[in-house]
Amino acid sequence: MTDEAMEVRDASAGYALQADRPAVPEGYKQTEVGVIPKDWVLFQFGDIFEFRNGINADKNSYGKGIYFVNVLEPITHSHIYGPEIAGQVSLPEAVVAPYIIQAGDILFNRTSESPEELGLASAYLGTDRVVFGGFVIRGRPLGNRLDSAYAGYSLRAPSIRKQIIPMGQGAIRTNIGQKNLSLVVVPLPPLLEQRAIATALSDVDALLESLDRLIAKKRDIKQATMQQLLTGEVRLPGFEGEWEKRKLGTIAVIRSGGTPSTSNDEFWNGDIPWCTPTDITGLQGRKYLSATNRSISDAGLKMSSAELIPPGSIIMTTRATIGECAINTLPVTTNQGFKNLEPTSVDCEYLYYLMTTQKQRLLQLCAGSTFLEVGKKQLEILDLYLPEDVEEQRAIATVLSDMDAVIETLEQRRAKTAALKQAMMQELLTGRTRLI
Repeated sequence: MTDEAMEVRDASAGYALQADRPAVPEGYKQTEVGVIPKDWVLFQFGDIFEFRNGINADKNSYGKGIYFVNVLEPITHSHIYGPEIAGQVSLPEAVVAPYIIQAGDILFNRTSESPEELGLASAYLGTDRVVFGGFVIRGRPLGNRLDSAYAGYSLRAPSIRKQIIPMGQGAIRTNIGQKNLSLVVVPLPPLLEQRAIATALSDVDALLESLDRLIAKKRDIKQATMQQLLTGEVRLPGFEGEWEKRKLGTIAVIRSGGTPSTSNDEFWNGDIPWCTPTDITGLQGRKYLSATNRSISDAGLKMSSAELIPPGSIIMTTRATIGECAINTLPVTTNQGFKNLEPTSVDCEYLYYLMTTQKQRLLQLCAGSTFLEVGKKQLEILDLYLPEDVEEQRAIATVLSDMDAVIETLEQRRAKTAALKQAMMQELLTGRTRLI
């Protein structure tokens, strides 16, 4: 290689290094946890916390006594106020004192089934007298460097999780101890900025909680309305006709599913959607199925027991997972874990809502079976109560659909709010956006 070629190569390598290295904006500095504002300070956990492991009591001591935080609370909650704590333990008063949790303490779960959930931090902001269990490490803040409400957010940030997760040890359960936890590095803003960040994020959390309560209330109202309208207990204005008892097999054609041979690639990845129970449970209660994760070919359909289900049918799980329903908006096939209902003399939307109320009856049909499954013959003779007038069926379905639309709008608003919170955390907990 010529000297000239070597110079070109060296210059190119140097340029690549500079290009890969992110520019540090004015007022910021590069640190081991990333680029942070110059007035933020790095601390090891061991410098800002006094750690203690929780108490292990005899198994007969649990179920009554003083409330105690166990492994689940730090995993589930970034902030604990008291009502989230379900466990109780009976301890001699002389033993309690060293394990009391004070407002402002930070709790870490020291064991988990997965590395991703190990060492999650939760700030205790309650006033109740509470202790902590043996699978929890208490971090009691030293000095006045850390706002605890802020810690509940910042100590779960990606820069912290990237340090804690690789520290996990253990084959079956992942564990972390005080020694490793003490080595974790956290960047801390000035205290006033910590409080401003915590206030901003707490406001979003309050909005999320209010949306959760409103969604739960709307669901309860819908459930009560279904109970009234789908039994004839309450009639909609303008309808006085009779209701009748009909067997499911007389108002819908019941079609089964099947699975093409998985050893023949020609049967798969075609143009025909192929539904599994995961596609239905993944809807999380939403009514319409418009896509599936897998598909089969025409050859796969012909060479299996799968049937093509026309749009506007009820796709219903009947094996292992019982009674989960959706309305397909496009032709689909399903695996053998379904019995699918093609309405013939009943409104499709009405039948959908009616079948969502039948889960307990369907489970009773499985009684005595080792493996839960509802058969086609059992479904054909299932008695259902419905209005003779299809227009009344449609009117009932419209009322319930309107309720679903309200709930879906609220859920979309909640999802957007949760996404906003994540974006705010990314900006505020890294110092990219400053509030002070």
